[in-house]
Amino acid sequence: MELPLFLLNVVLHSGGRMELRVFETRYMDMVKECLRTDTPFGVCLIAQGSEVAVPGRPTAEPRAVGTLATIADWQMPQLGILHIVTHGGQRFRILSWRRETSGLVRARVELLPEPQVAPVPGDYARLVPMLRSLIESLEDQPPKPHRFYDAAWVADRWAELLPLPMDKRQEILELDDGIARLDAIYRFLEES
Repeated sequence: MELPLFLLNVVLHSGGRMELRVFETRYMDMVKECLRTDTPFGVCLIAQGSEVAVPGRPTAEPRAVGTLATIADWQMPQLGILHIVTHGGQRFRILSWRRETSGLVRARVELLPEPQVAPVPGDYARLVPMLRSLIESLEDQPPKPHRFYDAAWVADRWAELLPLPMDKRQEILELDDGIARLDAIYRFLEES
């Protein structure tokens, strides 16, 4: 599978919601293509380089694991600036990537299996009502269905809501086991 990539200083998790402000030509063209063909693009945390293309500064390079992003809504409040709402889908691993002359990065990827649905273990059960309360208070909630019974989904929502360093969010994204993700969240909360 080949995907255009949006390289950012943020991590999109499966089942998450992310708003993006698009103004660079390479990304405007990418979004138009995805809307026209009803296809996702990939969101990857930047391994090194800058989010915005600036002459003389290193160009962004992606981390190896990212998330499919589907455009759920869009609007253009002013000419040249596009606001899009995306929903996080399946994770992927980059097999190879190339930079086009426009600066857009395209990658050949393999889709990664989603963690098996696993109930939230007893030790972590207290995280669920707190998360439910937080999500209910949000104006922009993650896409439904809300899966408060699933360890991976609960961990991913906590990873989005907590002030985790981006490297930690990426580490959680790369874990294949939902309970391991939840354990990483729990350890972060205990250390805070």
